[in-house]
Amino acid sequence: MMTVAILLYPGFTALDAVGPYDVLARLPDTHVTFVAKEPGPVVADTGLLTMNAAAALADLPEPNVLVIPGGLVGAFEAAADPVYVDWTRTAHATSTWTTSVCTGALMLGAAGLLSGQTATTHWAAKDYLAHYGATYVPERFVEHGRIITAAGVSAGLDMALRLAAHLAGEELARAVQLALEYDPQPPFPGGSLPTASPGTVQLAVDLVRSEVLP
Repeated sequence: MMTVAILLYPGFTALDAVGPYDVLARLPDTHVTFVAKEPGPVVADTGLLTMNAAAALADLPEPNVLVIPGGLVGAFEAAADPVYVDWTRTAHATSTWTTSVCTGALMLGAAGLLSGQTATTHWAAKDYLAHYGATYVPERFVEHGRIITAAGVSAGLDMALRLAAHLAGEELARAVQLALEYDPQPPFPGGSLPTASPGTVQLAVDLVRSEVLP
């Protein structure tokens, strides 16, 4: 049985955790567990949604797969918390795959896992990767050895599907993609920095600056 641990911390972004969960929970012989400092409810970044952690970090020190979701200010606070950072570093030592979504990459950086590597994160936090010796790449996800980092929020689905292919084969990963009807056709162009208009970029910066950046 393959064990997947998805970390929850106060202020995580729900889709960062739930997107990969919906993909990985469909793989055979795979058990996905939400973990936190202690079992129980953890409040997401909006303050309106609570998810339940089934296990404490100490209960799952050696998962096969590690998923670190991002968040708003919560991600920066978590990356400065030695309890989360030490658990991430220790879990990575024995994991088959270590992954992050969005600003979850900051946790990997704080654990010393991104030094000298290319990685991605939410575009609003891209400059922070340099603090950990990593080089930002504006891709939906970036693979480097057994580490996969995903860009902002929705890119966690892309990362999880790639991970599913590694774990269970591309044919099954394609089937999961179809089962989820994951075929993005957004109503508007410009969902990435290179394709967005200057006006849209400024509006987006205004939306996230006070929440994402400390």
